[in-house]
Amino acid sequence: MNVHFFYYLCTKVRKDMCTVSKGQIKREALVRATINLVNNNGFHAAPMSKIAKMAKVSPGTIYLYFNNKQDLINQVYIEVKAAFSQYAFKDYEEHLSVEKGFKNIWKNIAEFKLKEVEEAMFLSQCDNTPMIDEAGRKEGLKHLQPLLDLWERGQKEGVIKPVSPYMLYAFSIYPIAFLMNIQQRALYKLTPTHVNDAYEMAWNSIKI
Repeated sequence: MNVHFFYYLCTKVRKDMCTVSKGQIKREALVRATINLVNNNGFHAAPMSKIAKMAKVSPGTIYLYFNNKQDLINQVYIEVKAAFSQYAFKDYEEHLSVEKGFKNIWKNIAEFKLKEVEEAMFLSQCDNTPMIDEAGRKEGLKHLQPLLDLWERGQKEGVIKPVSPYMLYAFSIYPIAFLMNIQQRALYKLTPTHVNDAYEMAWNSIKI
């Protein structure tokens, strides 16, 4: 191989690696800025120009990674939902009883929402906005499949109330977001005892 060409090739590879690294950093900055602005200002008060400014990139750079604002919001939603689900099911095993499995998942979800507050608040915002399209919601729902499967098994075993998974989620999981919000606003301090009490109330709301 020609020495000069070999040098050129090595230099190009190093530059490409640096470009990818810088690109990832810029994209992550845009994701963080989106979460921050949406949480503090809402979706409509978080234009692309403000997101780019907070991320410290040029306005045109944002379109290298996202087609438009809805694409940006949907991609961030799916990524945060994936991280949330990975945390929720990090040590869940299918052979566990329905009650033990639910307790495992519920405690992980509560821990995530109380520790990863920015991400949890963003997901709560996304629950009530048309910015998330149908494809995004379906993709997000896939990440909850182990919980849905557990509930379905519980219903077949006569352990879980025979109602829609939306009802089960509304009564057992959704209240965690409310507790997170009031703690974030310094209206209430959640202790481990409170979290345990909340779990018992969640389980009692869906079990037969």
